[in-house]
Amino acid sequence: MSDAHVSAAPAHDIRGVLITVAGGRLLLPNATIAEVLSYADPEPIANAPAWLLGRIRWRGWQLPLVTFSRLSGISSEAGGGLGSKVVVLKALGGDAKTPFFAMLTQGFPRLVTVSRDTVVADGGSDDETLPDGVQARVMLNEDSALLPDLEKIESMIGEALKAA
Repeated sequence: MSDAHVSAAPAHDIRGVLITVAGGRLLLPNATIAEVLSYADPEPIANAPAWLLGRIRWRGWQLPLVTFSRLSGISSEAGGGLGSKVVVLKALGGDAKTPFFAMLTQGFPRLVTVSRDTVVADGGSDDETLPDGVQARVMLNEDSALLPDLEKIESMIGEALKAA
């Protein structure tokens, strides 16, 4: 059997990751995740907003650690605790000074396959506004999830660090 007859996943399928945060789930492309770490208390940042928990050390970098739930207003999550993980995300904005940032999660992310057949927009009502840092609400099979707006989150982190 030649290689031409071996088929992989359909070209429109992508590998995604479902991340549980306080108050919801986030759906991200797998390619945006650099590493998953155990939670350790971050180094605080003076005068930072409540959603910016501090900085963590990772591979020689000082990464800002955010709690998406507080940033978006979907929960007033206090911070990391037993079972919490930290997901290191590749920054999309191209800022060479901070090419990564970290996000607090509850447990390990779950790998999923995302295709046109498995994900649909979950519009809600037309006048419903999306939380800060959220691009869209979706349904992935039976799971509701939020698509985070990573570029907006990066911009919010940058502004918070300048102001702190």
